[in-house]
Amino acid sequence: MAARSVGCGIRRLGSVLRGRAGPRGWPPGGGSAPRRAASGRPGSCAPCTGALELPTTYSELKALAERQPDAFWGPLAREMLVWDVPFHTVWECDLNSGKIGWFLGGQLNVSVNCLDHHVRKAPENVALIWEQDEPGREVRITYRELLETTCRIANTLKRHGVHRGDRVAIYMPMSPQVVAAMLACARIGAVHNVVFAGFSAESLAGRINDAKCKVIITINQGLRGGRVLELKKIVDEAVKQCPTVQHVLVAHRTDNKVPMGKLDVHLEEAMAQEEPVCTPESMGSEDMLFLLYTSGSTGKPKGLVHTQAGYLLFAAMTHKHVFDYRPGDIFGCVADIGWITGHSYVLYGPLCNGATSVLFESTPVYPDPGRYWEVVERLGISQFYCAPTAVRLLIKHGDSWVKKYDRSSLRTLGSVGEPINHEAWEWLHKVVGDSKCTLVDTWWQTETGGICIAPRPSEEGAEILPAMAMRPFYGIIPALMDEKGNLLKGNNVSGALCIAQAWPGMARTIYGNHQRFLEAYFKVYPGYYFTGDGACRTEGGHYQITGRMDDVINISGHRLGTAEIEDAIASHPEVPETAVIGYPHDIKGEAAFAFIVLKDKADSDVVMKELRTSVATKIAKYAVPDEILVVKRLPKTRSGKVMRRLLRKVITDKTQNLGDITTLEDPNTITELINAYKEHKDKKAAGR
Repeated sequence: MAARSVGCGIRRLGSVLRGRAGPRGWPPGGGSAPRRAASGRPGSCAPCTGALELPTTYSELKALAERQPDAFWGPLAREMLVWDVPFHTVWECDLNSGKIGWFLGGQLNVSVNCLDHHVRKAPENVALIWEQDEPGREVRITYRELLETTCRIANTLKRHGVHRGDRVAIYMPMSPQVVAAMLACARIGAVHNVVFAGFSAESLAGRINDAKCKVIITINQGLRGGRVLELKKIVDEAVKQCPTVQHVLVAHRTDNKVPMGKLDVHLEEAMAQEEPVCTPESMGSEDMLFLLYTSGSTGKPKGLVHTQAGYLLFAAMTHKHVFDYRPGDIFGCVADIGWITGHSYVLYGPLCNGATSVLFESTPVYPDPGRYWEVVERLGISQFYCAPTAVRLLIKHGDSWVKKYDRSSLRTLGSVGEPINHEAWEWLHKVVGDSKCTLVDTWWQTETGGICIAPRPSEEGAEILPAMAMRPFYGIIPALMDEKGNLLKGNNVSGALCIAQAWPGMARTIYGNHQRFLEAYFKVYPGYYFTGDGACRTEGGHYQITGRMDDVINISGHRLGTAEIEDAIASHPEVPETAVIGYPHDIKGEAAFAFIVLKDKADSDVVMKELRTSVATKIAKYAVPDEILVVKRLPKTRSGKVMRRLLRKVITDKTQNLGDITTLEDPNTITELINAYKEHKDKKAAGR
């Protein structure tokens, strides 16, 4: 696959780094040496000494970012961000202690970087295209209009007692208001805490209380897939449990009236009384920008803290270079704003780069399975970023829904959220992209803030291998560890994926529980950030993610990632979706249990026989699932992730206590699973 345009991007990056002072004044603008104590491990860095060769290739830029982070990130931060006060120290990080600090002494405002900076140059450029639930109803919002709306919401927040450092909960679907609300918080120095608009009242209240939010911004009703979502009703229930909440600002998506209580404020009416100008707060680089809660393995959500300058720079850099963004492109990330993908690649990365970003309110199958591709044609989308789950769902509906629409505007396709299986990758590349688009399988996390491993950027003409994240982004130094904590060297090895050096976009702490942050990410492998994922470094030195470490099965002493088995199963043309989990086995210790969804008219007996052969051939005989269950569909959240813990509860007969299932797209899937498993057990007991 050609990389010509990405190579141009690398040359542009090299020229930015060469920057203002030229070779004799390297590095541009000076920059202090990193103050991290050398650990002797990969990624430890001593103070800069001597002259540097000018970076012109991916390898040279990557080496510079690893060897001298201050010389790499310092010039980029000066060039790409608008500063009120320049920083005096590029980085001050030590992964042994979990101390992370970037661009120290600097002050800026994130909303200025995302809005005012572009309004000064081209106020009528389109910032957002809101693709509403009903197809064909897009709304275009210019940078000037978005700035004015942001300022009105910011002034409304200030009038209702929100000050610098206060936390504001946002519980809204995809809309221009949610983007403006987030930027309004950033403008006045408040901390936004976006909660996915699919969580229950109890889950919402837990996140509000943990963050001690002062105000909630919500909407009367949401629309998604032709359904009405009663979001205000959920907020009303949550607020009963939230003593810190003083006001609830209610925007309106529909004309339907909802009950308004004593804490409630009609947002549009309040905004109409405010000026469209709001003086931005000058924030320190390491001040909190936002909290975002992610589920922990213990069940208690973690409020991850992201700060101002480092996060913004990393989101903008990865947006530009992983997706080969160019001025004039229409960037389409269909993730919900309630997840980190929506934060980084719907809002902050694209808007910092002055891009036009699509807000997608609907679903991939409403009103039909051609929805994504109709939107691509109508809006002229250049980059399309989605989850493998959505791809596998659409595969089941056939190619005709794709080929019905013109997708010639597409240049880059992206996958996010989980490892993508080969069939989904090939379909996305060949059917959606007509084998012409660059396809980037991206690996990153809420904790990392932005993309860490992806096929692009790369050397000029470098190949992209299917279903593989492949290459670390600038400044990311992957390290693989064995079970005893030893660093695995060389290629063709698998282990726990860690990162050996700090990068600007990483989370700084867990809100209110820094000790948990240290124990989860820095104490497991001292001196490294532990991702919680497993990975393989291939013979060619590329990285392939094998899945969560807690999704590893130990079959007769063989440790095997469930994602690897899933990939082997999903390669079968009659299996669009699958999920594999481990379960207790009297002899093996653990065994694999596979749930599969079949295409219509598939012969289940024939397919299961072929699947067992395929897994044995592609992996090993010990990897063949002991049980394979055909189901109509898998239990997924609205963001598209399979809830594997529910699958485990079904096959271990622990369905009396399912825990929180409010994020399920359709709770009826649990009943279907229970019935299917019961029938499966009955047949097995009868010897059929």
